[in-house]
Amino acid sequence: MTLLSLSNVGVSFGATEIFKNVTFTVADGERWGIIGRNGAGKSSIFRLITGELQPSAGSVARKPGLRWALLDQHRAFEDATTVWEAGAAAWRDVMALEKRIAEQAIELGELGERVSDAFLEKFGHDQERFADLGGYIYHARVDAVLQGLGFDAEEAKTRPVSTLSGGERGRVGLAAQLIAPADLLLLDEPTNHLDLDTTTWLQEWLSDAAETVIVISHDRAFLDAICTHILHVEGRTSEWYKGNYSQFVPQRAERRLTRDREIQKQIAYVKKEEEYIRRNIAGVNSFQAKGKRKRLERLPRLAPPPGDPAAMDLKFEIAERGGDQVIAVKDLTVDVPGRVLVEDFTAVLRRNDFVALIGPNGAGKSSFISTIVGDHEPASGDVRIGGSITPAWFRQDLGDLPLRKTLYEAIQDQRPLWSRGQIQNCLGAFGFSGDEVQREIGTLSGGERARVALALMTLAHANLLILDEPTNHLDVENIEALEDALDEYEGSVLLVSHDRAFLREVATRVWAFDGTRLRDFDGPFVEWEAERGRR
Repeated sequence: MTLLSLSNVGVSFGATEIFKNVTFTVADGERWGIIGRNGAGKSSIFRLITGELQPSAGSVARKPGLRWALLDQHRAFEDATTVWEAGAAAWRDVMALEKRIAEQAIELGELGERVSDAFLEKFGHDQERFADLGGYIYHARVDAVLQGLGFDAEEAKTRPVSTLSGGERGRVGLAAQLIAPADLLLLDEPTNHLDLDTTTWLQEWLSDAAETVIVISHDRAFLDAICTHILHVEGRTSEWYKGNYSQFVPQRAERRLTRDREIQKQIAYVKKEEEYIRRNIAGVNSFQAKGKRKRLERLPRLAPPPGDPAAMDLKFEIAERGGDQVIAVKDLTVDVPGRVLVEDFTAVLRRNDFVALIGPNGAGKSSFISTIVGDHEPASGDVRIGGSITPAWFRQDLGDLPLRKTLYEAIQDQRPLWSRGQIQNCLGAFGFSGDEVQREIGTLSGGERARVALALMTLAHANLLILDEPTNHLDVENIEALEDALDEYEGSVLLVSHDRAFLREVATRVWAFDGTRLRDFDGPFVEWEAERGRR
């Protein structure tokens, strides 16, 4: 059964065209992944589906009575006071009915034989309606989803919403969306606030769910695990493909190759016909030449679709080789007030190691990194960065960027002797051109700030890169560009990420949290994943 259909849809704001000719059909039970560059219009497709945005051209058809669940970006949770109530927000009417039934049951006991037929009829009707609305199953559903997303279901019944961190609010918002009774789940970057375990739980939940799913995501491993179709938004239009992300990649390459062949074939045909017309327009074959000219004028010319801007062109170079011992950690204990994060950890990060620091949200990964670089004092033990080692740190919060400076000024501070052209070429490699270089960094989006931070890192010529969630704000093309740059990098890397495809590509070694203990696994992330699965 078809739930949703977009036919030749276009969206324009004044003279600005967002996209055109977007066509796809979603059937019951399918799981679609929407991918494309940041700013390509992926979220606008969600707004078209919900009716918040009306198309400038084309049509959107929905199954009558279609129910959808869309993540509340503001995460206000309305009148909910506890985490459990916030997660169960879509069941508010059922919870109110449940409360009335409980009150009626107490009143029924007090009335005894004096109870009226009307009261009993109302009581029975409310119980029947409660069952029809799913009242006997929603408790278990709320508990299961909250537990799967890293909350203690019992504690959630008393924990105030006001105590949640930003990441926890994101997970509660996602929980409310998954718990809501709906035919269609619209998920916008659902793995952004999830660690490896909760991401695995989510993909298993969605694979088993009865609901149809449309997800916007840059997480290739997640798209591989759940998707039956891919919609690629590119060059102000879209194409759809059957299969998951890994199946989409060769299909896209084949389509592009076929399109290029058709274009080259037409170019050769036009050139041949134009040569015939040139030679015969004034001769005995003038009639045939004029006919060919008319046909050429009417021929629709094939052209490559307008592409998106190129991905970053970044390269990490080192100023010096550095020693074999990059980071030496001995009997290290890291704590914060009232809590030990890491206890008695000893390890050595060697030259050319790409170490992935793995652990659940809140385990202390960022605090551990702060201790490594000297921003956080260890409770005990010793950390030493090699004397010939120059570190460069990509912070998860991008908090070290000079927000009041322009992009141009930020690069100029690092390279005061560079010419204007050199600075603009540097920024151009990261997708900033023209007047954009005079924008203040504080006005940029998260993805744009991440590209600026990476641009500044390339100027450090560091032989140790410390990367704390570098892919969070990057689209797939730029994540792959970062992978390529790290593949050619001759230094060492300490990396925090929840992007499994990225970790599988780059990590040669793993430091994994097990409670307050860090386990040093001397092998690539793919082998660590396999061993963890066996355990």
